[in-house]
Amino acid sequence: AGFPAPTVVDAQAEPDPDFPTVAFPNPEEPGAMDLAFRTAAGAGADLVIANDPDADRCAVAVPDPSAPTGWRMLRGDEVGALLGIEAARRAGGSGVLATTIVSSSLLRPVAAKHGLAYAETLTGFKWLARVPDLAFAYEEALGYCVDPDGVRDKDGVTAALMVAELAAAAKRDGRTLLDLLDAVAIEYGLHATDQYAVRVDRLELIADGMARLRATPPTALGDLAVTRIDDLAEGSADLPPTDGLRYTLAGAADVASARIVVRPSGTEPKLKGYLQVVVPVHSQVAEARCVAAATLAALKRDLAAALGM
Repeated sequence: AGFPAPTVVDAQAEPDPDFPTVAFPNPEEPGAMDLAFRTAAGAGADLVIANDPDADRCAVAVPDPSAPTGWRMLRGDEVGALLGIEAARRAGGSGVLATTIVSSSLLRPVAAKHGLAYAETLTGFKWLARVPDLAFAYEEALGYCVDPDGVRDKDGVTAALMVAELAAAAKRDGRTLLDLLDAVAIEYGLHATDQYAVRVDRLELIADGMARLRATPPTALGDLAVTRIDDLAEGSADLPPTDGLRYTLAGAADVASARIVVRPSGTEPKLKGYLQVVVPVHSQVAEARCVAAATLAALKRDLAAALGM
């Protein structure tokens, strides 16, 4: 691929089914990347890339002096935006950009700009892989399909290669991946995302929380009016039925719009809320990020209250 051999984390270089260096072998888990960060700092690296044990996910981190570890993990939606925009550029005006209902909606305006179609599916690549004429697909849980003709599934290896290409091209221009993300926010508006998750010890608590939301629908969340509620259990022309609720929220002041999707986790005893706010960048991206962070915090607060969990 034209890149020098990467610096590896020696303690994690050889396969070990016990995964002794981490509490859980998922790069999203707190602490899972600590050894990589220390190794990268010692090597003076520009970029940290990590795969999960079966290499179908790709985690990315960049230097950030303000972060406690000196590195900032990019959210799956941030990596998805960078890869999706690059895939759209390469698509030549043909194909579909696809993501899931719980991921950022940023690919919609990206697709429109590049003359591509846009699709949303239920969570998981079993749905994304079925999208016809696929040019790129991703889900916020660090899964990316950058080469659907070669691997029509999430693949952390090809995603890592494209991330390295983007980082190298940015460095040649005196920029970083964070600079690229700022440019995306300026062009399309800041699409900021976050999660609210509640782990339970009794599964019936998840059903109780969903029933509470259906019985007493909120009219406002985070001081934003709820303008539409979609009960995903009913299905639609675009989506098969699934246990979930989607709230569309009106904008206000410096917020253009917001969205929340609440659903039980398919793999863990958790109830999850997937939050997005879209904030126009009027002057400085940093100001928009502050607005987004405050709005997301308010949405989390009110969602927790509505769930009673």
